[in-house]
Amino acid sequence: MIQWINSPLNEGGVPVAELCREHGMSDASFYKWRAQYGGMDASMVSQMTAMEDENRRLKRMYADLSMQADLLKEALGRK
Repeated sequence: MIQWINSPLNEGGVPVAELCREHGMSDASFYKWRAQYGGMDASMVSQMTAMEDENRRLKRMYADLSMQADLLKEALGRK
């Protein structure tokens, strides 16, 4: 996906609507992808994806620990 968003085809020769039709997506999706990933190469995208996964994992870990702390406070009668 990143390759054809950054390709020279979408800068001149082939209209965006035609490219989107070929790849089965809307024009809005194309522009959203281009705004988010347009200046990145594949390694940057994979690094960003890894960071998002790590962030998701840490948020889940925090939520679990927070819930455990609340349960302990409740069990000990403190609020």
